[in-house]
Amino acid sequence: MRLVRYGDIGQEKPGLIGVDGILRDLSGHIADIDANSICDVNLDRLRALDLAGLPCVAGSPRLGACISNVGKFICIGLNFHDHARETGLPIPTHPIVFMKATSSINGPDDDIIMPRGSTHSDWEIELAVVIGTRTKYVSAEKALDHVAGYCIVNDVSERHMQMNLTGQWTKGKSCDHYGPVGPWLVTRDEVPDPQKLAMRLSVNGKVMQDGS
Repeated sequence: MRLVRYGDIGQEKPGLIGVDGILRDLSGHIADIDANSICDVNLDRLRALDLAGLPCVAGSPRLGACISNVGKFICIGLNFHDHARETGLPIPTHPIVFMKATSSINGPDDDIIMPRGSTHSDWEIELAVVIGTRTKYVSAEKALDHVAGYCIVNDVSERHMQMNLTGQWTKGKSCDHYGPVGPWLVTRDEVPDPQKLAMRLSVNGKVMQDGS
């Protein structure tokens, strides 16, 4: 399934885009696409719905972030080999973990407003892994069983704030609008191997990242 949240900022409704590309309204079945609706039981209930019976959404409404009420926005730095080489930094032997403030979350096509005085704002494509069930100390073999699905994030950064000011990355990563998410959440049953997804990012029509 491709789950979306559509509508004006702060008034988004839950929706589903079928294989026919038509956006359908889910607000008669769930209140929102958030931690309360993306566990396996609820996702199975949505899969069982008769798509033809869901209301079609007219026009081309704005798509908001595809997940709401995010509790944690946890990121892994230098997780693309080519990006690590581009920065001139060694491949980490242990994951570099940092946080983006949830207030940075933005719709996938919304404007990104740079903070006052920004001179080094930068783009970076990432695969977001959306956890669907509460879990702790899960084994590697069962880890993906706790994933609801995947979406795209543009990990926008203000590099001067990130690297030259406070000694940690949060300030440069957490500016308002610096976490565009979406356009849709693809449930894990449609992604057999997330390690093999083609990830591309273009700036003004020029491909800047192409990896997995």
